[in-house]
Amino acid sequence: MAVRRRQRLGPGGGRALLAALLLLLLLCVWCRAAAERVRYAIAEELGRGSLVGPLARDLGLSADELPARKLRLSEEKQYFTVNEENGNLYVNERLDREEMCGESAICSVSFEALVHNPLNVFHVEVAIDDVNDNSPVFSRAALDLEIGEWIPPGARFPLEMARDADAGSNSMLTYRLTSNPSFSLSMQEKPGGSKLPELVLERVLDREKQSSFELVLMASDGGDPSRSGTVQVRINVTDANDNPPVFSKSLFDARVAENLPLGSVVLRVRATDADAGSNGRVSYSFGSVADSVRTMFTIDSESGEVRTVRALDFEGQSKYIFGVEARDGGGLTSHCEVQIDITDENDNPPEITILSLSSPVPEDALDGTVVAVLKVRDADSGENGQVSCELSGEAPLSIVASSGGSYKVVTSGALDREQASEHRVSVVARDRGRPALRSSRELVLEVSDVNDNAPVFEEAAYSAYVAENNAAGALVLRVQARDADAGANGRVSYWLAGGSAGAAGAAPLVSVEARSGALYAQRSLDYEQCREFTVAVRAQDGGSPARSSTATVRVFVLDRNDNAPRVLWPAAAAGPGEAAGGAAAAPFEVVPRSAEAGYLVAKVVAVDADAGRNAWLSYELVQASEPALFRVGLHSGEVRTARAVGERDAAKQRLVAVVKDHGQPALSATATLHVVLAESLQEALPELSERPAGAEAAAAAAELQFYLVLALALLSALLVLSVALAVLARLRRAGPPAVLRCLGAQRFSLAGAAFPADFCEGTLPYSYNLCVPPPARAVPEAAWPPPPPVPILSAEELLGGDSCDKPSPGRSSERYRQPRPLWIGSIARSPDSWFGSSEICGRPHSADNCRRGGEGGYDRGR
Repeated sequence: MAVRRRQRLGPGGGRALLAALLLLLLLCVWCRAAAERVRYAIAEELGRGSLVGPLARDLGLSADELPARKLRLSEEKQYFTVNEENGNLYVNERLDREEMCGESAICSVSFEALVHNPLNVFHVEVAIDDVNDNSPVFSRAALDLEIGEWIPPGARFPLEMARDADAGSNSMLTYRLTSNPSFSLSMQEKPGGSKLPELVLERVLDREKQSSFELVLMASDGGDPSRSGTVQVRINVTDANDNPPVFSKSLFDARVAENLPLGSVVLRVRATDADAGSNGRVSYSFGSVADSVRTMFTIDSESGEVRTVRALDFEGQSKYIFGVEARDGGGLTSHCEVQIDITDENDNPPEITILSLSSPVPEDALDGTVVAVLKVRDADSGENGQVSCELSGEAPLSIVASSGGSYKVVTSGALDREQASEHRVSVVARDRGRPALRSSRELVLEVSDVNDNAPVFEEAAYSAYVAENNAAGALVLRVQARDADAGANGRVSYWLAGGSAGAAGAAPLVSVEARSGALYAQRSLDYEQCREFTVAVRAQDGGSPARSSTATVRVFVLDRNDNAPRVLWPAAAAGPGEAAGGAAAAPFEVVPRSAEAGYLVAKVVAVDADAGRNAWLSYELVQASEPALFRVGLHSGEVRTARAVGERDAAKQRLVAVVKDHGQPALSATATLHVVLAESLQEALPELSERPAGAEAAAAAAELQFYLVLALALLSALLVLSVALAVLARLRRAGPPAVLRCLGAQRFSLAGAAFPADFCEGTLPYSYNLCVPPPARAVPEAAWPPPPPVPILSAEELLGGDSCDKPSPGRSSERYRQPRPLWIGSIARSPDSWFGSSEICGRPHSADNCRRGGEGGYDRGR
């Protein structure tokens, strides 16, 4: 059963305060050291699975903590194993103390027990107790001795010592010899404490009576139960050889370095024999020695020189003790002891073993976090085995010495995975030998990511330009943010965080795709309603807790030519409904007839809701009553006279100007301006009394007037035809028609033509001119009805183009003013362009008295 031994110190008392404090300090240090080292003792040859001890309990770990603490062992050869469930230490393979420790008096196995979370190292030592599993063994099956018959009783003859591989009392041997009256067994104690069996001659031998003896030497150890081994001793009785070889000293010792070359002489033994001849010739050989001695050394039988056969190794065995036998030609022997001490040389570099490596380590690990545990061993001794360790390489790590030759690699600064995802350092171990030997071992420490970096946009503020009237879902801009972290911590998603793109409760103008960061327009944008807006885009990583950052996107809406120019002045005329309600008529301008070229008539004022080139306006005159009289400024819109106003120019002028922008394609609007040529506003008022309410009302009135005239003309034609048929029928019954009498030789009336006084009153757009004979001539009642009384006009007045206007006070009552255009609706008329002029011949016999008083005309374009 395993036994655990701990050393504890109780609290000491003292009168002096200083002594008490010192004792308390030593107690703390000792208790700490004792707590970090656990010792067990077991017997060798235990079977696999045998219990060594409750390791977890002795380390202060409960069964509930074992899964998290991950208790494990760090030994190179897995002699032991620990159960993960209960934390007990068990034997993993059969232990042979003799194989593991050889002839060493103390045999133990040391290893480290590691626990994690937090990482800690405990030193465990298991002592292997010897079991009497080896019997004493002699190197030879038989010992041959030659004893002369002249040798007196009491002579001693050394015998071979048996070897027992066990240790302690199990290797303490006792010898017994088979009973014989001529011989007895005696034990000689050697300097090392071992006992050498010697054969003692009890009486003089007589070769003639008995020439040989066979005895059995038995060696028994001190184990329980005891084990034994035997060897046969064969004694040959010879004739007289009375001087055995004698060594110069009983113990030959030497000290040699372990790097001694092969075949080098270690020492030389020497023995002399007083006999002469063959009895005085001495030869040397190994006595009862272990096989390790025979494989390491050889002895020259003639010179007694002991030489190396194999390379010496201080770490394997530092001392050799064996016996050398000298034998003369007569068979007499003597023995001496040889001791060879091997001195250590610095021939072993330090060995570095990684017991534990915590990789990867999170980048937010605190300073002093243990990331690796190392074991450094140097097989040399003394200063050659004293080792120091250091780290080589640029890394925030340091190495700290621990107990039992172990070292801890700890963090000495902040780790940043974004700067270095792994750290490579070399652990360099040096001993203190001369020359010093060194070894190194590379450590690769990976740094795991922690969400310690927020996403960073490529730009803090973005600008995007989008043409208006875009399609819904059009790409506006693509923002991108990068996160230096890895995995989910570096996976960035995008969200809208606010801005002026939309008010609360209203649909936003743009949306953002969560993965790509692309901004799309939610609907068509209108430059005239929104020329620019800003949105805040938030980039958020997938860490826990998540980190985010915000960038501002400023979207500028680009103008397109989607708005035609709007004329502010002159304003368009009111519609028919508004005119009927008393709205103001279309604007007009009064231009004096004395105006010269360049006279500013008016200024067309227009605006365009677009911007840039789309809002640059140009003006052009496309229609005018007198195209050569006016011009308009290309960029100013100013309407000026192109020449001086003349007397022949119509009093009323209508100008149409087109206003165009510079967009692609260009859009336009028209402006209509009415101009009255008059010296003053009072003079222009008569002309304005018949001014149309507007362009649309004038067009409608003109169209209506056209159909009324057409209907009236048809009715008149039917009436005239009916009258003509009735007259013809009457004349047919009464005599020749009166109309034929108008075809006489005299074509004109002698008294001059007569016209009605004034037929211009009324609303019809035409007038009748009646040609009648003078009232002095008699007309038959049957031929023509009596004409109405009309004023008599001379031929000059008739040819001068009389007007229907009243005579002015400043002129003769028989003269009339010059004819002037009349504006009714949107149609201009004058006496020179009357529509539908008619004639009736009143003379019974002469058709030449009839003359047309005017030519019909109708002007709708003015």
